[in-house]
Amino acid sequence: MLAVVLLLGGLLSAVLSSVAGIYGEQQGSLAIAVGYVVVLAVPVAFRRRWPSVAAVLVSLAYFLAVTFRIPEIYAGNIAMFIALYTVGAWEPNRRRATIVRVALIAGMFVWLFVVMFQAATQPVDPDVGGAFSRAGAFSPFVASQLLALGLNALFFGGAYYFGDRSHQQMRERAALEERTAELESEREVTAAQAVALDRVRIARELHDVVAHHVSLMGVQAGVARSLLTRDPDAARETLSSVESSARTSLHELRQLLETLRTPDADAAPDTAPTTHGLSTIQALVDDATAAGLPATFTVIGDPACDPPPLVQVNLYRIAQEALTNARRHAGPGATADVRLRFETDAVELEISNTGRRGSSTPGLGQLGMRERAAVSGGTIEIGPRPRGGYLVRVRVPLITVEGAHV
Repeated sequence: MLAVVLLLGGLLSAVLSSVAGIYGEQQGSLAIAVGYVVVLAVPVAFRRRWPSVAAVLVSLAYFLAVTFRIPEIYAGNIAMFIALYTVGAWEPNRRRATIVRVALIAGMFVWLFVVMFQAATQPVDPDVGGAFSRAGAFSPFVASQLLALGLNALFFGGAYYFGDRSHQQMRERAALEERTAELESEREVTAAQAVALDRVRIARELHDVVAHHVSLMGVQAGVARSLLTRDPDAARETLSSVESSARTSLHELRQLLETLRTPDADAAPDTAPTTHGLSTIQALVDDATAAGLPATFTVIGDPACDPPPLVQVNLYRIAQEALTNARRHAGPGATADVRLRFETDAVELEISNTGRRGSSTPGLGQLGMRERAAVSGGTIEIGPRPRGGYLVRVRVPLITVEGAHV
């Protein structure tokens, strides 16, 4: 588009300049001027693909046009500015861009000084109109030459500066677009990770709630079935325990679903309001004992302060999962021991059981326990004991902030 505009404007300028006779009797023909305008427009059309080549061709054409008095100077000046600007803005090789522009500008100024020298050394003919007087320290001739130098300095300096500035802005825009694309990609990855983490947390919570209570109800239902004919009262009491476990399971599931359905809930299921904590581990031990796994609970040391709610919930769930696994895998006659140990800078929970070592393949329960320990910032040890049975030990450090434990 720019080349077409330059071609049309150059043709108009060539016609008017030819009619006006800007070079007098030494002026070239209009046909040569038309060809010159075409030579200017063609490199401009391909200036972004070959910036340096286009600039050299335009500069050479302009030099020849002025030297041989071709009647067109305005389109040539515009084409020169565009060509030099394009080298600075679009030449990918910055070393080449600098060399080409400096060479062209230096060549143009050498040419200008030659012309000025020729004009200064030619004799002044008072009969020739338009000749500037050289009389005086600051003659009209000197003023005209200084004006020509200033205009050329602004012309070439502007083309050089604005070309460099445009190239810098394009680089900054490209870097900004690249960074924007990276941020968008990171945002999508972060969103996908957040969804995955939410899915893991929900799966972990559902597993802990359902597995514990369903396992407990299964054991209690089996006991009730065996006592149904021999001891109806004991069977009725066991069935009441099954009903209580079912109600508790439904209550915990309802709490979890209400948390997930809250539109503005920022808390994850692990951090949802709950009554579970270190103080309710005793109830887990009692449930395990009632379900046929004799268990004891021991608290060692005094807490300097209450651990954060998230830590308490995760320790409770770890104890719940460990007792559930012991009840399922330890076998008949097994016992369990739960110990909660408070230290000055940490809290440690240990669940051990006798009997069989259980499944050798880690399941979702063990994965959930490890995740809960990691979320709490602690470490966990899961595996068989050398003397038989199974051991789960988790230790969570309590960070000290300004003399207080957190």
